[in-house]
Amino acid sequence: MIASNGRDLDVETKANLEEIANSRTIEFRMVQRAKIVLLFESGLSKAEIGRQVGLDQRCVAEWINRFQREGIAGLDDLPGRGRKKSYSNAKKKRIVETVCKKPKKGLSRWSVRTLARHLSIDKGIVHRVLQEHDLHPHRLRTFNFSPDPQFEEKLLEVVGLYMNPPENALVLCMDEKTGIQALDRTQPLLPLSSKKPKAWSNEYVRHGTRTMLAAVEIATGKATTWVNKTRKTEDFITFMNRVVEQYPDQRLCVVMDNLNTHKGKAAQKWLEDHPLVTFHYTPTHASWVNLAECFFSIVSKQALDQAVHKSVKELEKALDAFAIEYNKNSVPFVWTKGPEKLTKIIELTKAFQEEIDGN
Repeated sequence: MIASNGRDLDVETKANLEEIANSRTIEFRMVQRAKIVLLFESGLSKAEIGRQVGLDQRCVAEWINRFQREGIAGLDDLPGRGRKKSYSNAKKKRIVETVCKKPKKGLSRWSVRTLARHLSIDKGIVHRVLQEHDLHPHRLRTFNFSPDPQFEEKLLEVVGLYMNPPENALVLCMDEKTGIQALDRTQPLLPLSSKKPKAWSNEYVRHGTRTMLAAVEIATGKATTWVNKTRKTEDFITFMNRVVEQYPDQRLCVVMDNLNTHKGKAAQKWLEDHPLVTFHYTPTHASWVNLAECFFSIVSKQALDQAVHKSVKELEKALDAFAIEYNKNSVPFVWTKGPEKLTKIIELTKAFQEEIDGN
Protein backbone atom coordinates (compact mmCIF):
# COMPACT_ATOMS: atom_id res chain seq x y z
CA MET A 1 0.00 0.00 0.00
CA ILE A 2 0.97 3.68 -0.35
CA ALA A 3 2.10 5.04 2.99
CA SER A 4 0.58 8.01 4.82
CA ASN A 5 2.90 10.38 2.94
CA GLY A 6 1.06 9.36 -0.22
CA ARG A 7 4.16 8.08 -2.01
CA ASP A 8 6.09 5.17 -0.47
CA LEU A 9 5.10 1.56 -1.25
CA ASP A 10 6.06 -1.50 0.76
CA VAL A 11 8.45 -3.88 -1.00
CA GLU A 12 5.93 -6.66 -1.69
CA THR A 13 3.26 -4.34 -3.09
CA LYS A 14 5.76 -2.56 -5.31
CA ALA A 15 7.04 -5.87 -6.65
CA ASN A 16 3.47 -6.99 -7.47
CA LEU A 17 2.73 -3.72 -9.25
CA GLU A 18 5.94 -3.94 -11.28
CA GLU A 19 5.05 -7.48 -12.32
CA ILE A 20 1.66 -6.27 -13.58
CA ALA A 21 3.13 -3.21 -15.30
CA ASN A 22 5.71 -5.32 -17.17
CA SER A 23 3.35 -8.14 -18.12
CA ARG A 24 2.63 -8.94 -21.76
CA THR A 25 -0.37 -11.14 -21.00
CA ILE A 26 -2.40 -9.06 -18.52
CA GLU A 27 -5.05 -6.74 -19.99
CA PHE A 28 -3.74 -3.32 -21.05
CA ARG A 29 -5.99 -1.34 -18.72
CA MET A 30 -4.59 -3.23 -15.68
CA VAL A 31 -1.03 -2.59 -16.89
CA GLN A 32 -1.88 1.09 -17.33
CA ARG A 33 -3.32 1.41 -13.82
CA ALA A 34 -0.30 -0.27 -12.24
CA LYS A 35 1.95 2.19 -14.08
CA ILE A 36 -0.10 5.11 -12.73
CA VAL A 37 0.51 4.02 -9.13
CA LEU A 38 4.23 3.37 -9.75
CA LEU A 39 4.71 6.75 -11.43
CA PHE A 40 2.92 8.47 -8.55
CA GLU A 41 5.16 6.64 -6.09
CA SER A 42 8.22 7.85 -8.01
CA GLY A 43 7.21 11.47 -7.31
CA LEU A 44 5.53 12.59 -10.53
CA SER A 45 2.49 14.86 -10.42
CA LYS A 46 -0.91 13.59 -11.50
CA ALA A 47 -0.85 15.92 -14.50
CA GLU A 48 2.51 14.53 -15.67
CA ILE A 49 1.33 10.96 -15.10
CA GLY A 50 -1.73 11.66 -17.22
CA ARG A 51 0.46 12.93 -20.06
CA GLN A 52 2.66 9.83 -19.91
CA VAL A 53 -0.13 7.25 -19.82
CA GLY A 54 -2.54 9.13 -22.05
CA LEU A 55 -5.34 9.67 -19.52
CA ASP A 56 -7.14 12.68 -18.08
CA GLN A 57 -5.75 13.98 -14.78
CA ARG A 58 -9.06 13.28 -13.05
CA CYS A 59 -8.96 9.65 -14.19
CA VAL A 60 -5.40 9.33 -12.86
CA ALA A 61 -6.52 10.75 -9.52
CA GLU A 62 -9.43 8.30 -9.36
CA TRP A 63 -7.16 5.25 -9.76
CA ILE A 64 -4.66 6.56 -7.22
CA ASN A 65 -7.48 7.12 -4.72
CA ARG A 66 -8.91 3.65 -5.42
CA PHE A 67 -5.50 2.10 -4.81
CA GLN A 68 -4.98 4.03 -1.57
CA ARG A 69 -8.33 2.76 -0.27
CA GLU A 70 -8.31 -0.85 -1.49
CA GLY A 71 -4.77 -1.73 -2.59
CA ILE A 72 -4.14 -3.68 -5.80
CA ALA A 73 -7.71 -5.04 -5.70
CA GLY A 74 -8.93 -1.45 -6.22
CA LEU A 75 -7.43 -1.44 -9.71
CA ASP A 76 -9.94 -4.03 -10.94
CA ASP A 77 -13.07 -2.99 -12.84
CA LEU A 78 -16.22 -2.60 -10.78
CA PRO A 79 -18.95 -5.21 -11.38
CA GLY A 80 -20.86 -4.41 -14.55
CA ARG A 81 -18.12 -2.17 -15.89
CA GLY A 82 -15.71 -2.81 -18.75
CA ARG A 83 -16.15 -3.86 -22.35
CA LYS A 84 -19.35 -5.78 -23.03
CA LYS A 85 -19.32 -9.03 -24.96
CA SER A 86 -20.06 -8.45 -28.62
CA TYR A 87 -21.65 -11.85 -29.25
CA SER A 88 -24.91 -13.51 -28.27
CA ASN A 89 -25.47 -16.86 -26.61
CA ALA A 90 -26.78 -18.18 -29.91
CA LYS A 91 -23.58 -17.21 -31.67
CA LYS A 92 -21.53 -18.76 -28.87
CA LYS A 93 -23.51 -22.00 -29.13
CA ARG A 94 -22.99 -22.07 -32.89
CA ILE A 95 -19.21 -21.72 -32.50
CA VAL A 96 -18.96 -24.42 -29.81
CA GLU A 97 -21.16 -26.92 -31.65
CA THR A 98 -19.30 -26.44 -34.93
CA VAL A 99 -15.78 -26.74 -33.52
CA CYS A 100 -16.73 -30.00 -31.78
CA LYS A 101 -17.86 -31.55 -35.07
CA LYS A 102 -15.88 -32.89 -38.00
CA PRO A 103 -14.54 -29.98 -40.10
CA LYS A 104 -15.78 -29.31 -43.61
CA LYS A 105 -14.38 -31.24 -46.57
CA GLY A 106 -10.76 -30.40 -47.31
CA LEU A 107 -9.75 -29.71 -43.67
CA SER A 108 -8.30 -32.16 -41.19
CA ARG A 109 -9.10 -29.91 -38.20
CA TRP A 110 -10.49 -26.47 -37.39
CA SER A 111 -8.32 -23.46 -36.65
CA VAL A 112 -9.54 -20.10 -35.36
CA ARG A 113 -9.27 -18.56 -38.82
CA THR A 114 -10.89 -21.41 -40.78
CA LEU A 115 -13.70 -21.66 -38.23
CA ALA A 116 -14.27 -17.89 -38.29
CA ARG A 117 -14.31 -17.89 -42.09
CA HIS A 118 -16.69 -20.86 -42.23
CA LEU A 119 -19.14 -19.23 -39.78
CA SER A 120 -18.63 -15.67 -41.09
CA ILE A 121 -17.82 -14.53 -37.54
CA ASP A 122 -14.95 -12.27 -36.49
CA LYS A 123 -11.91 -14.36 -35.57
CA GLY A 124 -11.49 -12.40 -32.32
CA ILE A 125 -14.92 -13.52 -31.17
CA VAL A 126 -14.18 -17.12 -32.16
CA HIS A 127 -10.91 -17.02 -30.24
CA ARG A 128 -12.58 -15.64 -27.09
CA VAL A 129 -15.37 -18.22 -27.18
CA LEU A 130 -12.89 -21.10 -27.60
CA GLN A 131 -10.84 -19.78 -24.68
CA GLU A 132 -13.94 -19.34 -22.56
CA HIS A 133 -14.91 -23.00 -23.08
CA ASP A 134 -11.33 -24.31 -22.89
CA LEU A 135 -11.57 -25.75 -26.42
CA HIS A 136 -8.32 -26.40 -28.29
CA PRO A 137 -8.93 -27.82 -31.79
CA HIS A 138 -5.18 -27.76 -32.57
CA ARG A 139 -4.37 -30.22 -29.79
CA LEU A 140 -4.55 -33.99 -30.09
CA ARG A 141 -4.28 -36.64 -27.38
CA THR A 142 -3.76 -40.33 -27.99
CA PHE A 143 -5.46 -43.22 -26.23
CA ASN A 144 -5.72 -46.98 -26.56
CA PHE A 145 -8.46 -48.87 -24.76
CA SER A 146 -7.66 -52.47 -23.93
CA PRO A 147 -9.97 -55.14 -25.39
CA ASP A 148 -8.66 -57.67 -22.83
CA PRO A 149 -11.66 -59.36 -21.10
CA GLN A 150 -9.45 -59.81 -18.01
CA PHE A 151 -8.32 -56.16 -18.00
CA GLU A 152 -9.40 -55.35 -14.44
CA GLU A 153 -8.05 -58.60 -12.99
CA LYS A 154 -4.63 -58.24 -14.66
CA LEU A 155 -4.35 -54.53 -13.90
CA LEU A 156 -5.08 -54.93 -10.20
CA GLU A 157 -2.74 -57.92 -9.95
CA VAL A 158 0.21 -55.98 -11.39
CA VAL A 159 -0.53 -52.81 -9.42
CA GLY A 160 -0.87 -54.92 -6.29
CA LEU A 161 2.66 -56.21 -6.85
CA TYR A 162 3.91 -52.63 -7.19
CA MET A 163 2.14 -51.36 -4.09
CA ASN A 164 2.45 -54.42 -1.82
CA PRO A 165 5.14 -56.82 -3.05
CA PRO A 166 5.12 -60.29 -1.49
CA GLU A 167 7.43 -60.88 1.45
CA ASN A 168 10.87 -62.24 0.56
CA ALA A 169 10.26 -61.53 -3.13
CA LEU A 170 11.48 -58.94 -5.61
CA VAL A 171 9.28 -57.41 -8.30
CA LEU A 172 10.92 -56.97 -11.70
CA CYS A 173 9.49 -55.38 -14.84
CA MET A 174 10.74 -56.95 -18.05
CA ASP A 175 10.39 -55.64 -21.60
CA GLU A 176 12.19 -55.21 -24.93
CA LYS A 177 13.01 -52.05 -26.85
CA THR A 178 13.26 -53.03 -30.49
CA GLY A 179 14.54 -51.27 -33.59
CA ILE A 180 17.18 -49.13 -31.88
CA GLN A 181 19.02 -47.62 -34.85
CA ALA A 182 22.75 -47.02 -35.13
CA LEU A 183 22.60 -43.63 -36.83
CA ASP A 184 25.63 -41.80 -38.15
CA ARG A 185 25.79 -38.26 -39.58
CA THR A 186 27.26 -37.41 -42.96
CA GLN A 187 29.24 -34.47 -41.53
CA PRO A 188 31.05 -33.87 -38.22
CA LEU A 189 29.06 -32.46 -35.29
CA LEU A 190 29.51 -28.84 -34.29
CA PRO A 191 30.05 -28.63 -30.51
CA LEU A 192 28.03 -26.55 -28.05
CA SER A 193 29.35 -23.02 -27.55
CA SER A 194 28.18 -19.76 -26.05
CA LYS A 195 24.92 -18.63 -27.72
CA LYS A 196 25.09 -21.56 -30.16
CA PRO A 197 23.51 -24.98 -29.56
CA LYS A 198 25.18 -28.19 -30.65
CA ALA A 199 24.51 -28.77 -34.36
CA TRP A 200 24.59 -31.69 -36.76
CA SER A 201 23.80 -32.42 -40.38
CA ASN A 202 20.19 -33.32 -41.18
CA GLU A 203 21.49 -36.14 -43.38
CA TYR A 204 22.16 -39.45 -41.67
CA VAL A 205 23.36 -42.96 -42.44
CA ARG A 206 21.76 -46.11 -41.01
CA HIS A 207 24.12 -48.85 -39.83
CA GLY A 208 21.54 -51.38 -38.63
CA THR A 209 19.43 -51.94 -35.52
CA ARG A 210 19.62 -53.66 -32.17
CA THR A 211 17.14 -54.73 -29.46
CA MET A 212 17.63 -54.02 -25.77
CA LEU A 213 16.07 -56.43 -23.27
CA ALA A 214 15.75 -55.13 -19.71
CA ALA A 215 14.49 -56.31 -16.33
CA VAL A 216 14.09 -53.43 -13.88
CA GLU A 217 13.96 -53.97 -10.13
CA ILE A 218 11.15 -51.77 -8.83
CA ALA A 219 12.50 -51.40 -5.30
CA THR A 220 15.88 -49.99 -6.39
CA GLY A 221 15.55 -49.09 -10.07
CA LYS A 222 18.50 -51.34 -10.90
CA ALA A 223 18.32 -52.67 -14.46
CA THR A 224 19.64 -55.94 -15.87
CA THR A 225 20.07 -55.40 -19.61
CA TRP A 226 21.20 -57.22 -22.72
CA VAL A 227 21.66 -55.76 -26.20
CA ASN A 228 20.98 -58.31 -28.92
CA LYS A 229 20.17 -58.58 -32.62
CA THR A 230 16.71 -60.16 -32.19
CA ARG A 231 14.00 -60.85 -29.62
CA LYS A 232 13.03 -64.41 -30.49
CA THR A 233 11.88 -67.00 -27.97
CA GLU A 234 15.41 -68.32 -27.50
CA ASP A 235 16.61 -64.75 -26.85
CA PHE A 236 13.97 -64.33 -24.15
CA ILE A 237 15.01 -67.57 -22.49
CA THR A 238 18.69 -66.60 -22.65
CA PHE A 239 17.94 -63.24 -21.09
CA MET A 240 15.82 -64.71 -18.28
CA ASN A 241 18.70 -67.06 -17.48
CA ARG A 242 20.90 -63.97 -17.11
CA VAL A 243 18.31 -62.37 -14.84
CA VAL A 244 18.08 -65.29 -12.42
CA GLU A 245 21.89 -65.40 -12.30
CA GLN A 246 21.76 -61.82 -10.99
CA TYR A 247 19.34 -62.90 -8.23
CA PRO A 248 20.45 -66.40 -7.11
CA ASP A 249 18.02 -68.26 -4.84
CA GLN A 250 15.71 -65.25 -4.86
CA ARG A 251 11.98 -65.38 -5.41
CA LEU A 252 11.12 -63.14 -8.39
CA CYS A 253 7.78 -61.76 -9.58
CA VAL A 254 8.34 -60.67 -13.18
CA VAL A 255 5.87 -58.30 -14.84
CA MET A 256 5.80 -58.45 -18.66
CA ASP A 257 3.49 -57.98 -21.63
CA ASN A 258 1.53 -60.62 -23.54
CA LEU A 259 4.07 -61.14 -26.32
CA ASN A 260 3.93 -64.71 -27.66
CA THR A 261 7.59 -65.26 -26.81
CA HIS A 262 6.70 -64.61 -23.15
CA LYS A 263 3.79 -67.08 -23.02
CA GLY A 264 4.72 -69.92 -25.39
CA LYS A 265 5.67 -73.50 -24.60
CA ALA A 266 9.35 -72.65 -24.16
CA ALA A 267 8.53 -69.92 -21.66
CA GLN A 268 6.21 -72.24 -19.71
CA LYS A 269 8.87 -74.98 -19.69
CA TRP A 270 11.40 -72.44 -18.39
CA LEU A 271 9.00 -71.49 -15.58
CA GLU A 272 8.67 -75.14 -14.58
CA ASP A 273 12.44 -75.34 -14.29
CA HIS A 274 12.57 -72.16 -12.18
CA PRO A 275 9.95 -72.52 -9.42
CA LEU A 276 11.13 -69.35 -7.65
CA VAL A 277 10.04 -67.23 -10.62
CA THR A 278 6.47 -66.26 -11.54
CA PHE A 279 5.30 -64.31 -14.60
CA HIS A 280 2.57 -61.67 -14.29
CA TYR A 281 1.15 -60.37 -17.56
CA THR A 282 -0.11 -56.86 -18.17
CA PRO A 283 -3.47 -56.42 -19.96
CA THR A 284 -3.45 -56.43 -23.75
CA HIS A 285 -2.69 -53.00 -25.25
CA ALA A 286 -1.75 -51.57 -21.86
CA SER A 287 2.01 -51.08 -22.05
CA TRP A 288 1.72 -48.13 -19.63
CA VAL A 289 1.18 -50.63 -16.81
CA ASN A 290 4.71 -51.99 -17.27
CA LEU A 291 7.18 -49.70 -15.46
CA ALA A 292 10.00 -50.98 -17.69
CA GLU A 293 8.60 -48.48 -20.20
CA CYS A 294 9.82 -45.73 -17.84
CA PHE A 295 13.33 -47.15 -17.98
CA PHE A 296 13.28 -47.23 -21.79
CA SER A 297 12.12 -43.63 -21.80
CA ILE A 298 15.22 -42.77 -19.79
CA VAL A 299 17.36 -44.74 -22.24
CA SER A 300 15.90 -42.80 -25.17
CA LYS A 301 16.47 -39.40 -23.58
CA GLN A 302 19.87 -39.97 -21.98
CA ALA A 303 21.57 -42.56 -24.20
CA LEU A 304 20.07 -42.20 -27.68
CA ASP A 305 18.93 -38.61 -28.09
CA GLN A 306 21.59 -36.68 -30.09
CA ALA A 307 23.81 -39.77 -30.20
CA VAL A 308 25.95 -40.74 -33.21
CA HIS A 309 27.02 -44.35 -33.79
CA LYS A 310 29.13 -45.43 -36.73
CA SER A 311 28.25 -49.13 -36.35
CA VAL A 312 25.98 -51.48 -34.45
CA LYS A 313 29.00 -52.56 -32.38
CA GLU A 314 29.48 -48.96 -31.31
CA LEU A 315 25.77 -48.76 -30.46
CA GLU A 316 26.00 -51.93 -28.35
CA LYS A 317 28.97 -50.58 -26.40
CA ALA A 318 27.21 -47.26 -25.83
CA LEU A 319 24.05 -48.95 -24.46
CA ASP A 320 26.08 -51.27 -22.22
CA ALA A 321 28.06 -48.30 -20.89
CA PHE A 322 24.84 -46.40 -20.21
CA ALA A 323 23.37 -49.31 -18.23
CA ILE A 324 26.48 -49.48 -16.04
CA GLU A 325 26.39 -45.73 -15.38
CA TYR A 326 22.63 -45.76 -14.80
CA ASN A 327 22.83 -48.48 -12.16
CA LYS A 328 25.32 -46.40 -10.15
CA ASN A 329 22.62 -43.81 -9.44
CA SER A 330 19.37 -45.72 -9.95
CA VAL A 331 16.35 -44.84 -7.82
CA PRO A 332 13.13 -46.78 -7.08
CA PHE A 333 10.26 -46.75 -9.54
CA VAL A 334 7.08 -45.60 -7.80
CA TRP A 335 3.56 -46.32 -9.03
CA THR A 336 1.60 -43.04 -8.87
CA LYS A 337 -1.92 -43.83 -10.16
CA GLY A 338 -4.07 -44.06 -7.03
CA PRO A 339 -7.38 -45.91 -6.47
CA GLU A 340 -9.55 -43.11 -7.92
CA LYS A 341 -7.51 -43.01 -11.13
CA LEU A 342 -7.55 -46.80 -11.48
CA THR A 343 -11.29 -46.95 -10.85
CA LYS A 344 -11.90 -44.40 -13.61
CA ILE A 345 -9.63 -46.30 -16.03
CA ILE A 346 -11.44 -49.57 -15.29
CA GLU A 347 -14.87 -47.97 -15.74
CA LEU A 348 -13.92 -46.34 -19.06
CA THR A 349 -12.41 -49.58 -20.33
CA LYS A 350 -15.54 -51.55 -19.42
CA ALA A 351 -17.70 -48.96 -21.19
CA PHE A 352 -15.52 -49.23 -24.31
CA GLN A 353 -15.64 -53.02 -24.29
CA GLU A 354 -19.44 -53.02 -23.87
CA GLU A 355 -19.81 -50.58 -26.77
CA ILE A 356 -17.59 -52.73 -29.01
CA ASP A 357 -19.49 -55.90 -28.04
CA GLY A 358 -22.76 -54.13 -28.76
CA ASN A 359 -21.64 -53.28 -32.26
